[in-house]
Amino acid sequence: MNIIDELKWRGLIFQTTDEEKLREYFETPGRTLYCGFDPSANSLHCGNLVPLLALLRFKRAGHKPMALMGGATGRIGDPSGKDQERQLLDFSIIDDNIDCIRKQVHKIFGNDTEVLNNYDWTKTMNPIEFLRDVGKYFTVNEMMRKESVRQRIVRDEVGISYTEFSYMILQSMDYDHLYNTKECRLQIGGSDQWGNITAGTELIRKKSNGEAFALTFPLLTTATGAKFGKSEKGAIYLDPEKTSPWEFYQFWVNTDDRDVVRLLKVFTFKTEEEIKALEQRVEEAPHMREAQKALAEEMTILIHGREELDKILGAVDVLFGGGDIKTVDIKTLRAAMQSAPSVNYDAELPQLADMLVDLGIAKSKGQAKKDIKAGAVRINGEQVTDMLHAPSTEDFLHDEVLLIKKGKKHYGLVTRN
Repeated sequence: MNIIDELKWRGLIFQTTDEEKLREYFETPGRTLYCGFDPSANSLHCGNLVPLLALLRFKRAGHKPMALMGGATGRIGDPSGKDQERQLLDFSIIDDNIDCIRKQVHKIFGNDTEVLNNYDWTKTMNPIEFLRDVGKYFTVNEMMRKESVRQRIVRDEVGISYTEFSYMILQSMDYDHLYNTKECRLQIGGSDQWGNITAGTELIRKKSNGEAFALTFPLLTTATGAKFGKSEKGAIYLDPEKTSPWEFYQFWVNTDDRDVVRLLKVFTFKTEEEIKALEQRVEEAPHMREAQKALAEEMTILIHGREELDKILGAVDVLFGGGDIKTVDIKTLRAAMQSAPSVNYDAELPQLADMLVDLGIAKSKGQAKKDIKAGAVRINGEQVTDMLHAPSTEDFLHDEVLLIKKGKKHYGLVTRN
């Protein structure tokens, strides 16, 4: 299947300059394309996976994708989709962010995929060169019609600074540079980048007398209308220090039934037949959540690796099945219990009944003792029925944590100094 046709059935094409020419162009293997990434943070997030995995699809189809880091444009700030001027970052922060993002891209793609920095070809350009050799190809009238600029003028009383106004020219200059040095004829991006990308195709036509293409993806929203890629805690990052592998897995496995088939198309490499089979399972047995599990497992392996997924599935088995808690990775268990009540003891450990009260799992010590006597309480998976039982330091897993469970849904984590 032609890569353009694959993107189309997956719902990944929102706008193109010429779909038929694109399809014909990518019939030949080895074509070059790129997508730019904003280094305003030191990690990519789930929203960035839409263009990133599209690049990976092109690679698997035999083409040459490039990821472009905005070392120069990041010093300016993209006005697209922003209500007000961006806060400019220190150059050192931008450079550090680029290093972190480059590692994330290479982890997914391998080191044979080029990760470029547009600062490399803009840092030596002086203002006269910029205005004379590039700026002359842009009219203010044309730039004012671009959605990213027009909306800022309409929404913001302050307007838009020349700094951000010039962002479009810098991004266009990138495309022209890659067209001439890398034979790159396609730039992809989110729908908010349409104006910037097509400005680049126009610059290539005027300045380099060439033809290049633009392709954007639709804005991804959930069934509730919310922008995709965020949880209650905020953005879901690829960096495990910002979003733990457990949280990352849970984000995908908690996908709404109404969204899961679409997300399988956008984010996974499953075939059309495989996705149709999972869609049928959603209709026949939604409670099994097979599609969500397939989505979560593939995404976790892609970003964090098979070993991390195995740790997560081990924790899931213990928390929701009958697995042996002694086999669970402690870091994963802590992440899984992050939203559960916890308590830390400095000195002598109290009785289990007191722990239940301190954790908020029981309303009173009397109720806690009744729960224990009834066999509703477990320590590290082992049932305890002695109302006066006091856990010892030997009960702590890896000398770090004690997992207390009451009934089927109430958990608590005990730590000690």
